[in-house]
Amino acid sequence: MTRRETLVLPAISAMAQQTAGPDWIQAVVDLSDKEVDRVLRNQNTDPASRWRGLFTNEVGIHSPFSGGVILEALTPAFLQPRSKHFQSNTLPERIRLAVEAMARHQTPDGTWHLPTRNFNSPPDTGFIIRDLASAAVLLKRSGKMDLFGAMEPVLRKAGSGLTKGGVHTPNHRWVICAALARLYELFGDDSYVRRIDQWLAEGVDIDPDGQYSERSTGVYNPTIDDAFVTMSAKLKRPELLEPVRKNLNSMLYLLHPGYEVVTEISRRQDRGTRRDIGRYWFALAYMARQDQNGQFATLARHFAASRAPLATLMEYPELADQPAGAPVPEDYTKFYPHNQLVHVRKGPISALILGADRPGFFGFRHGEAVVNAVHFASAFFGKGHFASAKVEERSGSYLLTQSLEGAYYQPLDPPRKVGADEWEGVRQGRSTSGATTLMQSVTITRTEKGFRLRLRSVGQVDVPLWVEISFREGGELEGVVPVGRIPNAYALKTGACVYRMGTHGIRVSPGTSAHNGVSNWEGGPNVKLPGPSVYLTGFTPFDHTLEFEAV
Repeated sequence: MTRRETLVLPAISAMAQQTAGPDWIQAVVDLSDKEVDRVLRNQNTDPASRWRGLFTNEVGIHSPFSGGVILEALTPAFLQPRSKHFQSNTLPERIRLAVEAMARHQTPDGTWHLPTRNFNSPPDTGFIIRDLASAAVLLKRSGKMDLFGAMEPVLRKAGSGLTKGGVHTPNHRWVICAALARLYELFGDDSYVRRIDQWLAEGVDIDPDGQYSERSTGVYNPTIDDAFVTMSAKLKRPELLEPVRKNLNSMLYLLHPGYEVVTEISRRQDRGTRRDIGRYWFALAYMARQDQNGQFATLARHFAASRAPLATLMEYPELADQPAGAPVPEDYTKFYPHNQLVHVRKGPISALILGADRPGFFGFRHGEAVVNAVHFASAFFGKGHFASAKVEERSGSYLLTQSLEGAYYQPLDPPRKVGADEWEGVRQGRSTSGATTLMQSVTITRTEKGFRLRLRSVGQVDVPLWVEISFREGGELEGVVPVGRIPNAYALKTGACVYRMGTHGIRVSPGTSAHNGVSNWEGGPNVKLPGPSVYLTGFTPFDHTLEFEAV
């Protein structure tokens, strides 16, 4: 037994049996018990089934990931005196079924498939090991060597695969490294550390704004933070906490009211989706203790009851004891130059101004009332959807600009034959004629109650254009008229509209309507966002100022 195991076992017992202390611990156990009940209902126990020990996903496909879910759920409940499943006679049998299934479906190279996408997949194996090794370390520390022994061959075989396997995306490197660090704690195999150091030699992909290269604030940021915390803890390398620290400090200023995170900068599937900072619970709780950071502690404590995994809390029982909290920032203007993002907070008011060629260039919310995005587009050669490379501060306002050119191509000079597959390749060698330009800009200024947006489009005359204001679904909208051919679409022809959600509202004015053509033009948004969209229309030259006000 290692010194850490000697120290941690009493801590697990103390955490399990205390009746005072944080009241959220029992809430974590209760959620765990519900998950165990779900797992026991869904785990395949049919002796004739090749999938015995696993369960199906929502589309009826069995996945090795479910084996990890089963082991990560059942093991801590079996070892936790507060759980109704403590020392259950059923759980060891179900744990063994899952381990046997994982062994049967492990490939010869030690990996597993993600049957909906990746096969012989080291990255997915890394994700699975996160759950398996968590269960294994609890079994080993608790002296349940029969169950641990059943897992050991599967884990060692996976470790062999992870020391050789490759990746698809940047975050996969750190997921694999964290899995190897977990296995190193269990088995002490130096080949695991050598492979970790190969990946670490590439450097950590974190930018000057504190965002990892995928900028996935809703999914992969917390995945990477968890991986580096795990590596630091298992390998005794405190320097590996520096990117976690930098990312969490960055995220403090990317929070909307209610601790929802800004996802508009993501390069992954979470872009523009609704996520909260609760996914960062492990990193927040760990770094709050490590740095005695009260802001991290406030966020960790807020989400502990609903987001702290029982297995993690038992593996790191010290996380139940958090430092005193401190207020999380909610009154600031923060510019992220590397990502061309400005975030403005003032209590329940939150606004985003986005450059880096992002078409949804402005978002605004007042409490529960949310403008997801504002789009500005014109029918200019199929490329008139407004997006600005930069956000420039000008005399207290923010300027976004776009310069477009449209032209026609002349015959090649000297002439030559152009094959059926050559058009794109020779186009740049042609001279052009009939060139015309369009200069578009948005100037955004903070006001007492919200923001003022001046939208301009000048150059080629008589170009139809539109502005789309996309609101979050679920609220009530007044002051608009339906656009009949598009579901959940409305025109703001004059005056003001008000959108309300709960006790909060947003007023937008004034409207303008020069034609009835909205959305779905070439060069515009491909998909209308969920929720009601309000449209304003016009022709170039266009110069219109919109007021967004909290009401």
